[in-house]
Amino acid sequence: MPLETPIYTPGTRVRVIQQLPQRDRTWTEVVEGEIVRYQQAKTGSWFAHSRHDKLWLDRLELRLDDGEITVLNLDQYTVIEPREGGGKISDAAATPPSASPA
Repeated sequence: MPLETPIYTPGTRVRVIQQLPQRDRTWTEVVEGEIVRYQQAKTGSWFAHSRHDKLWLDRLELRLDDGEITVLNLDQYTVIEPREGGGKISDAAATPPSASPA
């Protein structure tokens, strides 16, 4: 994630675009829903070799339109775009890390 990640309040409707680069292509997944929670949570990792063998990840919990709850691990390839019909971005938020206006 960028150093200046926007802070979204619960209830904000967002579109999350995640990409997984491959050798000769990129897999792209788009998820849209309402933010339930954003948190930094630790995860166990045998290769982390950090304090207590834990690795901290940015996680975004969303409620999809059908009511399903999904948890997304955010990384440098993740783009979060605010959508109409949801809550507001908190005052401490920066501009969303979108590539360019469409």
